[in-house]
Amino acid sequence: MAITKQHCITLDQQDPLKHFRTRFHLPQGKIYLDGNSLGLMPKSVPARVSDAVSRQWAEDLITSWNKNNWFTLPRTIGNKIARLVGGGTDNVIVADTISVNLFKLLSAAVALRRDRKIILSDTGNFPSDLYVAQGLNNFLADGHLLKTVTPEDVMDAISSDVAVVMITEVDYRTARKHDMKAVIAKAHAHGALVIWDLSHSAGAIPVDLLGDNADFAVGCTYKYINGGPGAQSFVFVHPRHHATAMPALVGWWGHENPFAFDLEWKAANGLVRQQCGTQAMLSMAALDASLDEWAHVDMLALQKKSRNLCQLFIDLVEEKCSAHGLKLAGPRNMQERGSHVSFQHPEGYAVMQALIAKGVVGDFRAPDMIRFGFAPLYNTREEVFEAASTLADILDGKLWDTPEFRAKKKVT
Repeated sequence: MAITKQHCITLDQQDPLKHFRTRFHLPQGKIYLDGNSLGLMPKSVPARVSDAVSRQWAEDLITSWNKNNWFTLPRTIGNKIARLVGGGTDNVIVADTISVNLFKLLSAAVALRRDRKIILSDTGNFPSDLYVAQGLNNFLADGHLLKTVTPEDVMDAISSDVAVVMITEVDYRTARKHDMKAVIAKAHAHGALVIWDLSHSAGAIPVDLLGDNADFAVGCTYKYINGGPGAQSFVFVHPRHHATAMPALVGWWGHENPFAFDLEWKAANGLVRQQCGTQAMLSMAALDASLDEWAHVDMLALQKKSRNLCQLFIDLVEEKCSAHGLKLAGPRNMQERGSHVSFQHPEGYAVMQALIAKGVVGDFRAPDMIRFGFAPLYNTREEVFEAASTLADILDGKLWDTPEFRAKKKVT
């Protein structure tokens, strides 16, 4: 039986998360399915950032480091994020970018396994993560090797030669999800450490870092968490590593007493040492406001809706676009997926540009994937129906076949 728009509207009316949608700024005339790249802006953000600019910066100035708790804000926000990723209290901190944080964690992890030389990753990892490992290996110049295998082969590749397993839980292209608990258990059985990139997990699906016995993790806050463009990354370190994980990139914010201005760096206790330099407070203000929206989100309800939206989109696209050779990327089992869906098409870039011109905003990932992210806090089933219908119209009419839509832009 064909899926109808009215059926989707009825399901939206029954959605236990539907009230969260009203808390976001929704651009007119757009169906926004790119929250896996940049989340919508919560309506609470402008006032919070305005206060940080017009009162905290303009009036309170330097006293804001104490008066407005700027100095401890990375830890405060980290504890809010910890709720979303099962990180526990004082094990998550916000600082810097994913690449910078990954360098810090990877250098610390390698140092904890000095007798091993292999960093294991997979071909589905985000390339920047692989670049960080390559850069660290080149810097160390002592025989460390980055070994990459297919995502399906990660478990078999874990051996007693591996120092660190470094992978992204949810593949940024296919949405394939690694079994975190199983990977960690096997790595630990072979004496290896594990670093997780949660960029396509945090705020999209439940994560249980402490429950799954994770060693380290980094993650993004400008995707599903809606912290704003370039919002700071977060770092998780399991308590058992707080005293021993020493990043190679250090700075005064990670010093045990930064305002003593010692000429020699001395590591702060616990997670604070993972900070490096002064953090960007205006961006932090936006991120803090966004995380307040998450305080009462039921993560299991979020996961259920995520799976429902993804499954609905797959069903609709395969129903409406079956004649056009689209191929689903990643697994069909929703329990093995994150919260985005990609389809392969030989003219994927032009198809996505045509969609954006029609008000359906997703993105393209080389070489041939059109990608759609479903943010359960604000996306609806009606939007999913309209997006699939628009895609069908574009493919049926070959509306993508124009010089304008084929012309590659710098950001895809």
